[in-house]
Amino acid sequence: MSTTGPVPADPTLVGSDLAAMARLLADGTRATFCLALLDGRAWTPTELARHAGVAPSTATEHLNTMVAGGLLVQERQGRHRYVRLADQQMAELIETMAAAAPVRPAPAARTLSADSRRRALAHARTCYDHLAGRVGVAIADAMTERALVEWEHGPRLTPGGERWLAELAIDVPASAKRPALRPCLDWTERRPHLAGAVGAALCGHALDQGWIRRVGSSRAVLVTPAGRDVLAARLGLSAELLTPAGN
Repeated sequence: MSTTGPVPADPTLVGSDLAAMARLLADGTRATFCLALLDGRAWTPTELARHAGVAPSTATEHLNTMVAGGLLVQERQGRHRYVRLADQQMAELIETMAAAAPVRPAPAARTLSADSRRRALAHARTCYDHLAGRVGVAIADAMTERALVEWEHGPRLTPGGERWLAELAIDVPASAKRPALRPCLDWTERRPHLAGAVGAALCGHALDQGWIRRVGSSRAVLVTPAGRDVLAARLGLSAELLTPAGN
């Protein structure tokens, strides 16, 4: 009796695809676009051009290449064009590569606002649809210390963690395509924060409840007074840790 199963991938083709993906990211402007798009939102070419400090025509050329290569997808609304990361897997790839990049001393900021933006991103930001930065890592640590998450085979949400989410009315949709919990190596802290369906649900709930709010058009988020109260009461996080330096 014959059996059928998955067809093994051709190593030659896989290697070619890997090289093509690497070429898409082997450009400073494209990498800057990808890091900006980790906020999970759709951006216009003009916004990305301004963010990266390049001409709109240059941005359009890069974006066309990235869309054709499957790294980004585009949406059109009337005359307006928007681009975003193709999916969660692409976001995870970019964050992992950023964390794996060599650690170099941060260059001196040219302006006070640039230094403030850099510090804000390092303190708390979104990584596609979950929380990252110092605050994101602190949440992961606190949930581990309180036995809400265990890492022996994981990370994995414990029964206590499931009750904790229920008490906060955080609903985690079941998904066959996405793990409930996954570690994501934080590129500024160099330690894991929590991704997966649980990480996304926690971040989405925090935004909806006003525990955090976005800072301008960047990925940075600010923990609000209400958020500081909740995170202090539920996870024992201090106001000092939850407040960016200089605030």
